[in-house]
Amino acid sequence: MGRKILGYLGVLLGVILTAFGISFFLIPAKIAAGGVSGLATVVFHLFHFPAGMTMLLFNIPLFILSTKTIGPLFGLKTLFGAVTLSLLVDVFNKLAVPVTGDLLLAAIYGGVISGVGLGLAFRSGGSTGGTDMAAQLIARAFSISVGQALLLVDGFVILLAGAAFGLELAMYALIAVFISTKTVDLVQEGGSSAKAILIISGQAPKIGETIMERLERGVTSLDGRGLWTKERKDILLVIVSRVEISRIQKIVLEFDKKAFLVISDVHEVLGEGFRQLE
Repeated sequence: MGRKILGYLGVLLGVILTAFGISFFLIPAKIAAGGVSGLATVVFHLFHFPAGMTMLLFNIPLFILSTKTIGPLFGLKTLFGAVTLSLLVDVFNKLAVPVTGDLLLAAIYGGVISGVGLGLAFRSGGSTGGTDMAAQLIARAFSISVGQALLLVDGFVILLAGAAFGLELAMYALIAVFISTKTVDLVQEGGSSAKAILIISGQAPKIGETIMERLERGVTSLDGRGLWTKERKDILLVIVSRVEISRIQKIVLEFDKKAFLVISDVHEVLGEGFRQLE
């Protein structure tokens, strides 16, 4: 129970930071930094409709569609994060005062703060919905990787921002997206969207079966033997996205608190669940 509460507190802290970055830096500067928040920024300035409410209205059909099409990939923490973010963005928008008139500073600080917030939410096993769900749906519909789908979603929003606010603001939005993405990676302890995880444990079979069941990821079992202890242990190899790292760690913790994990960057993954081998 305590671990669950800490998880929700982590998501809440991440959402607060994300909402702060969006409301105090990105929205006032008309920087639509991709995703649902970027669309909400465009709608806010063109039609004066509350940005948080716009985000919520976009997220609701995405939740329903992703659940029907893909299955319940996004749990209660993601629902909590998406709803809370929408509410906080509108609250902060009413309190927000111009922090800086420099567009570059707004793009940098907005990208860093919102990126740290998203990274914390991911580490806590949650998300803010929106872009993640849209990317999953697009990837499934067009048989492309989730990373490519995310690029398409953010690219569309930035093009829309360019049409609404001008080319210069679209360029600043691109800077904010790049900084936010890299910041999320840093918070998640890595620089790529895919991670290779080696798990050395005496409970490897149970851990592997649970990973395949809950994450629907393939797991490879390798034979290993410690040179010092002479003890034989199975070594599990699994490739996951950055948002799944915390879920893997929790699964391992359930079965073996003394397990040994190695998490490393994977710069290109080809095959089922990722970009198709051509």
